Amino acid sequence: MGVEKEKLDSSIIMDEDEFNRSIEPILSKKGKVYSAAQDRDPNEINTHLQVGFDDVIGEPISTHSFDKVWIGSHATFELVKFFFYRLLTTLLAVPMAFILGLLFGVLSCVHIWLVMPVIQSSMIILPSAQKIWRSLMDIFITPLFHSLGKCLSSIQIQTTEN
Repeated sequence: MGVEKEKLDSSIIMDEDEFNRSIEPILSKKGKVYSAAQDRDPNEINTHLQVGFDDVIGEPISTHSFDKVWIGSHATFELVKFFFYRLLTTLLAVPMAFILGLLFGVLSCVHIWLVMPVIQSSMIILPSAQKIWRSLMDIFITPLFHSLGKCLSSIQIQTTEN
């Protein structure tokens, strides 16, 4: 007589609430819960800066370096790009934000308190200035050019070949 083996299928059935309640203590023990990365370019003004290794360096089929060199250069490129970006943003982000905030604040102030009042004032003055300009043109310039036109209209030019 041989040993008989039975294959048993086992499964655990849990409803969703019980499952979520059972893993909550596990998640809270880790301390940090990471959420999805925040979109820091919602208006997509810097989509042209998504530059990777393949966008900069490419080897044609006829000339390939060793695989280890290729992998190493790819890793070096990405690490240097990452660390220098972090270093430069650490050094420059706050001062540049201050300078650009100051610049755009000044530009907004100048636009709101100087440029727009001047434009609105000129729009108010323009209709009367337009009437004055048209009168001056009708009084001085139009008769002068009409006279010149009549004087020069009697001139005839004939070309002859020698």
